[in-house]
Amino acid sequence: MNRDSNTYTILYAAIMVVVVAIALALTAVALRKPQLENERIDKMQQILRAVHLEPTKDQVIPTYTKVIKQELLVNGQGEVIATFEGDQIAQNEAFQMNTANQFKLRQQDPTLGLPVYVAEVEGQQLYIFPMDGAGLWGAIWGFLAVQADGSAVYGADFSHAGETPGLGAEIATKHFSKEFVGKQLYRDGQFKSIAVVKHGRSLDDQDYVDGISGGTLTSNGVNNMLWSSIHEYLPYIEQIRSGQAVAVE
Repeated sequence: MNRDSNTYTILYAAIMVVVVAIALALTAVALRKPQLENERIDKMQQILRAVHLEPTKDQVIPTYTKVIKQELLVNGQGEVIATFEGDQIAQNEAFQMNTANQFKLRQQDPTLGLPVYVAEVEGQQLYIFPMDGAGLWGAIWGFLAVQADGSAVYGADFSHAGETPGLGAEIATKHFSKEFVGKQLYRDGQFKSIAVVKHGRSLDDQDYVDGISGGTLTSNGVNNMLWSSIHEYLPYIEQIRSGQAVAVE
């Protein structure tokens, strides 16, 4: 075949496109499993940070499976519709659930379950609730660990998809998350959530933390996320507060 012809050029380009496409597909398949495992470990790390634990990467899985005693699915009436423990920890639908989608679906169907992580840290039973919301540029999410009284916050961890470095992205720092420690979700028996307010502002009717300087819209997103996400768990939290929730044995 004449290498200077248009036919040769087109055929050569077509073959190269096919070869490259196959190579990319094979690479994607080969990398998918380690990618999924990294995502799984990253989620465990986020949940552990909410209870002030930061093990080295090789200790994340053993630490998580030791600390997390149960992973639950709880419906809109506060009923536990599925319980996972033992060898099922981090290997079940509660852990693997895409909560961002599930929160949206749950607004239309309260029978759907949302995950709750029941932990034991230094003899304390803790309940960890996932949260999902929207920041300035994209998704934000986090985990809120609540003490056995169902009101006092033990710890929190936040993350984001693309908030501005040095501004909204500061929600992912320890400096921001530690502000939530000890805050109360309830005042005078009523759920109030925890407000994220502009620095220097104060509130009398609910607990609050200072927002991120220069990251007002991201701070507002965290504020809204806290209210809307935790609100979905209120029937279950009321059971915690009344001592009727599932107990770790």
